[in-house]
Amino acid sequence: MAIPKQHPTTIHDGTAPGVKFRIEGELTPVLHLALDGSTNVFFEHHVILWKQPAIDVQLMKLKGAFSRVLSGMPIFMTEATGQGEIAFSRDNPGQLFPITLKPNESIIVREHQFVAATSTGSYDYGRVKGVTSMLFGNQGFFVDRFTAGPEGMVIWLYAHGNAYDIELAAGETIDVEPGSWIYQEQSVSYSQEFFGLKTGLLGGGGNLVFNRFVGPGRVGLQSGYITSEGLNGSSGAGGKIAAAGLMGGLLGGLMDN
Repeated sequence: MAIPKQHPTTIHDGTAPGVKFRIEGELTPVLHLALDGSTNVFFEHHVILWKQPAIDVQLMKLKGAFSRVLSGMPIFMTEATGQGEIAFSRDNPGQLFPITLKPNESIIVREHQFVAATSTGSYDYGRVKGVTSMLFGNQGFFVDRFTAGPEGMVIWLYAHGNAYDIELAAGETIDVEPGSWIYQEQSVSYSQEFFGLKTGLLGGGGNLVFNRFVGPGRVGLQSGYITSEGLNGSSGAGGKIAAAGLMGGLLGGLMDN
């Protein structure tokens, strides 16, 4: 039976199509990319930390509108071109790690945990409406979809707390607390599992909810969880837990499409 294994916290000599990279920093890590000019890199605009002047940054051309909000700030998908270095980070403690996709492999990623990706594949996103709006007044949440092209593709993600990865064999299963899920490969199937809890007090009780993932394929986990609203301190722990449960409970229909 496979168990989750932690990703390395530091990478000194990573490579991707047209890119060399390193990941440094223990508390709020930084992703440094050296582009050779043959491959572009795309990312959410607010994660850029610094760049050399030879690197040009512009809005990425996408089908349909790309509209997201993080702590009240609009988010845009942008693209870096040229030859030189550029660096990215996020605004909260966690772990930055790469995911390598072989040709035609696909993954689905929880919103706002994507940092950057090589342009050697396709990108799409989906919206689940009305989930977090019940708690925070928002309009729902998004998931990102990435599919590698013939050269393969590297995607860099950000975990709250530490990042773990599990490789499930065909038919192998793991139950994951809904807030601990970062990504799943397209080959992994998903279901929602309820476990009844009885307090014994006047017959009261409740449900413990898990996301059940069945292999074959990889699933990414994180040791912490924070909502986009929680990044600016506007939601308490109870809200984060409730949001995680709602998200896990309603993701199935979208991920099966």
